[in-house]
Amino acid sequence: MAKTGTLFLIPTPLGAHPENQVLPDHVIRTIHGLDTFFAERIRQANSFLRWISHPVPDFKCRFYELNKHTPGEDLIEMLSVLKSGVDAGIITEAGCPGVADPGGEMVRLAHESGIPVVPLVGPSSILLAVMASGMNGQAFSFHGYLPRPGTERTERIRFLENESAKRNMTQVFMETPYRNNDLLKELILELDENTRLCIASDLTLPDEQVTSIRISEWRKKNVGVDIDLDQRPAIFLLLAEERPQEKRGKKKPAHRSKRAVK
Repeated sequence: MAKTGTLFLIPTPLGAHPENQVLPDHVIRTIHGLDTFFAERIRQANSFLRWISHPVPDFKCRFYELNKHTPGEDLIEMLSVLKSGVDAGIITEAGCPGVADPGGEMVRLAHESGIPVVPLVGPSSILLAVMASGMNGQAFSFHGYLPRPGTERTERIRFLENESAKRNMTQVFMETPYRNNDLLKELILELDENTRLCIASDLTLPDEQVTSIRISEWRKKNVGVDIDLDQRPAIFLLLAEERPQEKRGKKKPAHRSKRAVK
């Protein structure tokens, strides 16, 4: 059987930074060895490759567009490139392919075709936010973007808080940057005062900010003044306290006589 190529999942910086402070040397060396890329935005992928001083000029590289609008026949074409023995890398706009970014479908097809998939080490705003939140890192759930403002979003916020309280699970989500302040105001209004809310913005960038406090403390802040998230990439996390009625509903452990313990 002919040897296939390998599909590399390439992490990219979470924002513009003049110097590389997030990608290990071995990751850059691996990318330098590739000349075929499946890119969410080809122009941005070119900028990234120039940023890491890729040795192959962009006009000599092969680029295929890979985003949520990519038709199935184009995915099959990319798969055929890998099957022919060519190594290729997926490059998304920021962060890690397949994690709140395109790439998952291509990875699935690669696995089904027996093509090796190699994730490279790099920044993930989701994991960085969980690490910095002080919340439950043993059980957390990422929900992507919440619904647009309105009744559906309000109901979703209440649902996530209830799930967090029942399961002691950190709930992680995000919003389009220009609606961040609006979302924060609604979270402050709708969540219980004892619920913890963490906002991690501009991670790995010079203006990085992580604030993790109870809603009672958030209510003392003036959104847009004390904290302004407008146009800043941010991750939101909440962890609610167990509700009294849930505590009462728990069965007490059966009493064990001391004589029965050996």
